[in-house]
Amino acid sequence: MKLFTTVSLALLSTLLIACSPADTTKTNQTPAAPPATENVVLRFAVLGDAEPKPEPQFPHLAAAVQDVNRLATQTKLDFVVGVGDIAHKGTLVQYDNATPVLQQLTLPFYPIMGNEEHGSTVERFMQYANSWNAGKIKLDSPSYVLEFDTVALVFASPDHGRDFNDSGIAWMLNQLKQLQPKPVLLIVHGAQTGVYPENADKGIQHPGFVDVIAQPNLAAVISGDLHMDMNRVEHSKQLGKVHYLHIPALERTKIPDESQHTAMFRVFSLSNNGVVQVDTYQTGNTTALAQHSYSFSLPRQP
Repeated sequence: MKLFTTVSLALLSTLLIACSPADTTKTNQTPAAPPATENVVLRFAVLGDAEPKPEPQFPHLAAAVQDVNRLATQTKLDFVVGVGDIAHKGTLVQYDNATPVLQQLTLPFYPIMGNEEHGSTVERFMQYANSWNAGKIKLDSPSYVLEFDTVALVFASPDHGRDFNDSGIAWMLNQLKQLQPKPVLLIVHGAQTGVYPENADKGIQHPGFVDVIAQPNLAAVISGDLHMDMNRVEHSKQLGKVHYLHIPALERTKIPDESQHTAMFRVFSLSNNGVVQVDTYQTGNTTALAQHSYSFSLPRQP
């Protein structure tokens, strides 16, 4: 595994981009059995937004951490990903209260920033991100790449709010092009506007993101931000050639409403045949939820 880190920071540039009906193709996925451990070449868990309010308490995040640690003792699990928005408004009390919870992870934790972390500074995020990983890994910037033999993960923290400026777009494009033809999973806080009609106006608006999505080796976009109820939305889909996987929020559900909340996280398993199986776990349950299973194949390398 190679770890590359690059800083991408700057200011606002927005313009709406959304997938038009002509560019949109959806596929109904049937539940698949988790791949046998001996066939898995990479497996990682992904934790969604936390940022609890009004009280800075993280019971569902703690439950997810316990579940991930248990999974790590039972099967191959390489690391944990965070899609941003751990600390509401980036306040010290939120960071401080989340830290002992995340320090309980037995695996390396690779987070990105969300719009909430931009309520404070990048420096504060980096300080805490590294404290969560004491003795495991060290992150040098909020955007970075993990490269493996058959796939790469590009972690792209927003430059402001949940969006990017020109340098952030250029950084993502550069990573994708340098990695070609290796398939890429892109981790961003929020997908581009229009992907999830449940809140179509919320997400990445920079017009240059369309060029990122158009890269031939981009296989999937993994994002959180929307706090969607997995039981009442279309959380996993294919638009054009790209698969979109929503990661549900751990502490609060907001879409389609706030009437019910079920804490969940997702696990991605890449098999040696290039198939990625995405399983969803409700905290406290040892079995993946079959109704939220999704799978897709990585683009073939020449």
